[in-house]
Amino acid sequence: MHKLPSGISKIIVSSDAIHGRVVELARQIDNDYATVEHLLILGILRGAFIFMADLTRQLQTPHVIDFMALTSYKKNTSLGEVRILMDSREPIRGQHVLIVEDILDSGDTLNYLYRTIGERQPASLHTCVLVRKKREYLNLQVPIDYVGFEIPDVWVVGYGLDYDNRYRTLPYIAELIPEDIHQ
Repeated sequence: MHKLPSGISKIIVSSDAIHGRVVELARQIDNDYATVEHLLILGILRGAFIFMADLTRQLQTPHVIDFMALTSYKKNTSLGEVRILMDSREPIRGQHVLIVEDILDSGDTLNYLYRTIGERQPASLHTCVLVRKKREYLNLQVPIDYVGFEIPDVWVVGYGLDYDNRYRTLPYIAELIPEDIHQ
């Protein structure tokens, strides 16, 4: 086993587990969209880019990809409001849309995005989340159709997830050492 990078407490989800689950999710999505001629996969930057790349390479369903960038954080503190930094370039109306998100934490970002995309009148709208934190309180008002992993309510990094733009490219999902958060 390789030594963990500084600031990392432990690996929560291994790269092998991630790969296996991504393949399973792709098969599930292919089955659910078997009758659809075209799927628009909308990834949320920056966190979902690695997950979305791996997921879309496994899909057999005809699809195009696009991205949106949103923020609800300044540095590493939640602002309590969500803003669109970069919008989709693909038309949404009449499209079958799958939102791909890295993490379901508070639910605020996904609630906002689901509402915003829904107002654009897609033919269908579904969600796929890499990790969902096990939380006592979750302000989730939308369905989560595909979930990669349920994880503890800790700060996680790796496989697209970051802390202050660090650790994003780790091949696994790991817990950040609590003392290192907000330093």
